[in-house]
Amino acid sequence: MSACVPARADSARTKHVHPPHSPPPGGRRRFRVAGADVSAAIAVFLIALPLSLGIALATGAPLQAGLVAAAVGGIVAGRIGGCPLQVSGPAAGLTVVTADLIQQYGWRTTCAITVLAGLAQLGLGCLRVARSALAVSPAIVHGMLAGIGVTIAVAQLHIVLGGTPQSSVPDNLVALPAQLADVHPADLAVSVLTLTLLLLWPRIPGRAGQLLGKLPAALIAVAGATAVAALTGLRLPKVDLPSWSSHALATLPDGPVLGLVAAVLTTTLVCSVQSLLGAVAVDKLVAARPATTGHVKRSNLDRELLGQGAANVVSGSLGGLPVAGVAVRSSANVAAGAVSRNSTMLHGVLVVIAALLLVPALELIPLASLAALVMTVGFKMVSLNHIRTVTRHREVLVYAVTTCGVVFLGVLEGVALGIAVAVGVALHRLTRTRITHDDAEGVHHVHVRGQLTFLAVPRLSRVLHQVPHGADAVVELDGSFMDHAAYETLQDWQKTHTAQGGAVDITGRRPGTRISEPAEVDGCRCRPWTPWRNHQCERPSTAPTPGTDRQPTTGGPHGATSGPTTGKRTGETAGTTTTPATTPGTPGALDGSARVTRATGRELARGISAFHRNTAPLMRRELARLAREGQQPSQLFLTCADSRVVTSMITSSGPGDLFVVRNVGNFVPLPGEESGDDSVAAAIEYAVDVLKVRSITVCGHSGCGAMQALLGAGPGDTRTPLQRWLRHGLPSLDRVPADTHTHPDEDAHASGHGAARPSPPRLAGRAPVDAAERLCLANVVQQLEHLRAHESVARALDAGDLELHGMYFHVGEAQSYLLSEDAEGGVFQLVLEPDLTA
Repeated sequence: MSACVPARADSARTKHVHPPHSPPPGGRRRFRVAGADVSAAIAVFLIALPLSLGIALATGAPLQAGLVAAAVGGIVAGRIGGCPLQVSGPAAGLTVVTADLIQQYGWRTTCAITVLAGLAQLGLGCLRVARSALAVSPAIVHGMLAGIGVTIAVAQLHIVLGGTPQSSVPDNLVALPAQLADVHPADLAVSVLTLTLLLLWPRIPGRAGQLLGKLPAALIAVAGATAVAALTGLRLPKVDLPSWSSHALATLPDGPVLGLVAAVLTTTLVCSVQSLLGAVAVDKLVAARPATTGHVKRSNLDRELLGQGAANVVSGSLGGLPVAGVAVRSSANVAAGAVSRNSTMLHGVLVVIAALLLVPALELIPLASLAALVMTVGFKMVSLNHIRTVTRHREVLVYAVTTCGVVFLGVLEGVALGIAVAVGVALHRLTRTRITHDDAEGVHHVHVRGQLTFLAVPRLSRVLHQVPHGADAVVELDGSFMDHAAYETLQDWQKTHTAQGGAVDITGRRPGTRISEPAEVDGCRCRPWTPWRNHQCERPSTAPTPGTDRQPTTGGPHGATSGPTTGKRTGETAGTTTTPATTPGTPGALDGSARVTRATGRELARGISAFHRNTAPLMRRELARLAREGQQPSQLFLTCADSRVVTSMITSSGPGDLFVVRNVGNFVPLPGEESGDDSVAAAIEYAVDVLKVRSITVCGHSGCGAMQALLGAGPGDTRTPLQRWLRHGLPSLDRVPADTHTHPDEDAHASGHGAARPSPPRLAGRAPVDAAERLCLANVVQQLEHLRAHESVARALDAGDLELHGMYFHVGEAQSYLLSEDAEGGVFQLVLEPDLTA
């Protein structure tokens, strides 16, 4: 017996157990419908009722068929389908297909074709291929709907004018002049009234418009036109609903087998694609609603296909139109606040009630009013938004061919023609390769745009041989694919050109387009210095050579370590770059420092090689311009020498933007206190007086080793250059309360800087985490004061030609703070992301 199946005795014993202090479980839960679902169902019903009759009229089917399809789509597809809020029923996108089938095979055979299409949908749903239907290009789908919309609008225009539509768009266009000459005033008046109400009802201003706008415009337009026609006694064709006892049902299909198969496939394709795309669109509408409206599960497309198939089987069997997801009703359902599939099902029940009880009222509706309603729907199917989208994505040819094919040939032929054109466009894009050659300052650039396949090899070879022997060449591959023939052509030319004394750089915007990989060094084949990440392979650790296993010592700036490992990154200490221990005198024995030097030299060379290969070709023209015009930076950026502070990255700047000065602790010595080092003062003078920078920024950062060393320095620590340099930070200590640090020499640095300690700067929103962060913030403010003491800076500030900024960069959070000196002592405000929609 399986361990997952409980024993019978256990099952009997636990069958009636219920939690203590609670009543025993009752019977089955009562079916409840949320109030939001009820109101949404009513709104959808009021839209679906006139549209169902209008679509049935447009197809030439019995008008009851539209009501049957609406009821079945709501109840069956709503209960079984995988998109809870999608409303199914007779869709305008199926109008042309159904009309052609009725004209060719008759109504009862069309019902049988609907049943077979439903069975095909059930089979596809069981095979779980719903996602593959979404692979059809949106340009084809939008073109198909636009073509159907044009066909509907042209056909219904004849009914609006009081005539009878022809079987095709060309015939309708040919007959239109004669119809315009024989206009029926009553039909035209009712149609114009319907169109007027459709357009103006949603635009009623004021509070009255907000209240009345809750009623659907389609219902108001048809009801208003019906009321006017009845009150004025106009004599014109109206809805005729025969008795349900004489309603025609499906019969066995009669016709050529190939024609019937094509009809079933066409109906299946149009119903499935429209329903699945509608389900995806409903998911987007639901996701855009406020969270307070309740959670609705995302669509299960395979289950939705099963639901649509079951609905078509039932609808065709009962003599109804083909069923598909309808965008207008689904959008209204979501907008009305529906929270479950109960709204869709309840709308179907309301359609059944109306079909049984409201027949006398429905028979008062003029056919011209329904035709005007459906004609408006047809015009809306030609969406300007879709046209702009396909134009932006260069799919307008596919869209136009599909639309024209549907209008003049038929839906299946138009879709097939659109697919053929889409495949042709894709192949054209795959094989279209643009290869150019130009000479810039002695360097020959060969730029390849597009996919590099064997079809482009003759042109590529011809352009490559235009590069003179022995010249420097750069081949830029701007594509994502290169086949073997193109690879061999490039590789052979590269070897030949290099052998003749030339230099070749082959680069691409995508890593996969590179021809020659960097040479393997110590088993490392990764690409160093990748964008935004300083990545270097960590080589396997080996036993360190005696005398090289040094532990890092604290107290130095930026966490520096003593010994030969100073300045190395994590994973690059002596212990990670040495070979197994060897003794002096053995063949191949190397000194530890020599091994480190060789490893770092290889890393440096590999990084430079990657720059030459990947970045230099992209930057060469810009750097050449800067070389010709000279540097014209707009800002002097004075920051710490810490390797984690990458100025170009945190300021999103490029070559020529910043004049950068870096030193330990981002200090600006006061004039006359440089102690023999005038480098900072010289850089400031050069930036302000020669380069004419417009701003100076002093940037400190978190975890600064200079600040930590300054806090722990003793009064006599001036023996080394580093200790002497750190004394330029002593004025910053005066800005920090005495209880937050160990003051080494109160008299030494208090004198000359004033006895009154200013209020320390702070971060907005939180307090500094420790004394080192307090000192970092105070140091930025203090160095700005030192800047004002320099003659060139003071002169530019007085003239209004210069601005000073303070900045604090938190390394661990990757967040920048800018100094705002509005408050006493200064506040560093977090730099937030800008509102790009403003």
